[in-house]
Amino acid sequence: MLTTWVVMPTCLPAVLRRCHTCGAERCRANGKFRVNANHKLLDAWLLVLCTSCGETAKLTVLERAHVRSVPPALLDRMHDNDPGLAAELLQDPVLRRRNRVALDWDGAWRLDTGGTAHPDGEAVDVSVRFAARIPVRPVRLIADGFGLSRAEVGRLIAEGRIVSADRLNGRLSGDFTFLHKP
Repeated sequence: MLTTWVVMPTCLPAVLRRCHTCGAERCRANGKFRVNANHKLLDAWLLVLCTSCGETAKLTVLERAHVRSVPPALLDRMHDNDPGLAAELLQDPVLRRRNRVALDWDGAWRLDTGGTAHPDGEAVDVSVRFAARIPVRPVRLIADGFGLSRAEVGRLIAEGRIVSADRLNGRLSGDFTFLHKP
């Protein structure tokens, strides 16, 4: 039996960045942008709010970019405060590295198994797809998908009843497949 599971984001992830006001480590992005024009040069920031004190911080999106080099559609999306653009930009590793931030996906994703239950006595070939690059432990996904404990999934992997070409003991953020044997 072939089954497809999808790991989907439910909201924007928390941004791990130290607040300059209160020292808290977590901020949340709400999809708001600030665009500033200085003659023919543009600066653009994604605004994030500290979860403790509510202080606003800026993540640099564009810095001293020439107006003609910025696609008009991108500029329109920033002016409209498009939350989809905020999600895309938070996924960009260059933006995260430039701003020295990391993402915390705890509680910001869900596993959609398509409502299929695990039939007893039948091998199940599962293809796990990621709608966004969300780093998750495969053992946790398998446990959630089949309604087992993580220890039980670890035991099944050790016994060879769950096999995969991909490594199942670390974090993955890309598509993978595994086979659950009866």
